[in-house]
Amino acid sequence: MTKKIPTNTITRNLCDIAAPTGNIYESVVILAKRANQIAIAEKKELTKKLEDFKNDRDTMEEVFENREQIEISKFYEKQPKPTLVAISEFEDGDIYYRMAKREEEE
Repeated sequence: MTKKIPTNTITRNLCDIAAPTGNIYESVVILAKRANQIAIAEKKELTKKLEDFKNDRDTMEEVFENREQIEISKFYEKQPKPTLVAISEFEDGDIYYRMAKREEEE
């Protein structure tokens, strides 16, 4: 069962986001890093799928619309943004993170 992630921005309580780490800034850094990981993975996946349509001999006059390529691109455009996916994973406790030890603690 996959969780429905909203594709639009919703208002969130900052206290809820800060609760797992105890610090809103640490939570935001975790969310940013996870969103970046998701975006990179999606970009690699999309690039791999679109490489099938690559033609080395294409010139501006020979480029034509490929219906399948357009559908693949539209599918990825409709997906929830990586930031929204990261927030959803963070709220559900699906993100593993650890804090690096600070020098004064050693």
